[in-house]
Amino acid sequence: MTNGTSWTDRDGGLLLFRFRGVPVLLSPSWWIGSVAIIVLYAPLVERFLPEAGAVVSLSLAAAFAVLLGASVLAHELGHCVVALKLGIPVRRLRLFLLGGLAEISRTPRRPAQEGMIAAAGPVVSAVLAGFCGFILLFMPAEGPIWLLVLECAVANVAVAVFNMLPGLPLDGGRMLRAGVWAVFGDRGTGTRAAVAGGWVVAALLMFWALWGLADESPDRWLRLGVCGLTAWFVVSGARGELAADQRRSWPDGLVLADLVRPVLQLPAESPVADALSAAAGRGVVLVRADGVAAGLLDPVAAERLAERSPMAPAEQAAEPIRPESVLLDSEPGEDIAERVQETAAWQFLVVDSDGRPSGVLHREDLRAGLSGRRPF
Repeated sequence: MTNGTSWTDRDGGLLLFRFRGVPVLLSPSWWIGSVAIIVLYAPLVERFLPEAGAVVSLSLAAAFAVLLGASVLAHELGHCVVALKLGIPVRRLRLFLLGGLAEISRTPRRPAQEGMIAAAGPVVSAVLAGFCGFILLFMPAEGPIWLLVLECAVANVAVAVFNMLPGLPLDGGRMLRAGVWAVFGDRGTGTRAAVAGGWVVAALLMFWALWGLADESPDRWLRLGVCGLTAWFVVSGARGELAADQRRSWPDGLVLADLVRPVLQLPAESPVADALSAAAGRGVVLVRADGVAAGLLDPVAAERLAERSPMAPAEQAAEPIRPESVLLDSEPGEDIAERVQETAAWQFLVVDSDGRPSGVLHREDLRAGLSGRRPF
């Protein structure tokens, strides 16, 4: 961790390391899950190793928790590597209570890309499980080392099998979406199919849990807790995927020009009060004397500044123009909606193919247009 990097992330957790520039974070909820695994798994160790005492059992249970976390990490790194190879940026990788998540910054443009990224994780898990299984063939089935290797094999099999279930937000759901997308040529159709798959997976999990209660299975309460929590995770994730897909969808007949506000270029040293008066509902690009854009006028910040010092340079109330907040007016509507959704900005500069400003798009105007309302 260099260049002044913090060891914590505001909403992600503890920063473990960076992989090709992607921060790998450990969420606080991971510790809760690990403690639960240790408590529940320690009695099972005694079944495999009857001679093991309490200290050895707890140590091996803790090792299993760590190996499970490492297996999830390897799985998510598989997604990360393939996404980066395809030129798709990854915002961060997080380990949390119910597993891990590689947060892809941009939606894959083709179903093949989505399928390859989704399949990478289970492939890594399967390879690791196979490697551990190969080692077990040459080991006597006894002792703590044998149990550790067995734990690693079981952990990777569990991660691979669970993630291959055909419902969002699991990898199997993403692969299902990619397949339906490739057949019908519409990502939204794939998303709806995979969301339905997620509901089916959640229902089957709860059915299995309730079957254990009815059958008075010895692990019925553990099964109910794990299945209930997992089903909630799947349903919540599926809903989130559907909502995100709907926010990206671009209605037929909607034109970007109908959502963009006219643009006005003013000198950056203009008095802020004058800049506010000249704006009149338009987007204002503040330009320095050397021709470089200082930013977009932020009306709220400008009003505050004008109250204190109306003759202050408008540049003091400018929002910087970053590459991610610049939109090309010829971009497909779905790409524009996704860019706006994923960028932490409330206004975006729209430029033509020659780089000349053609308007300013406000986030709320886009949201209104996508929902069928008049933006302004």
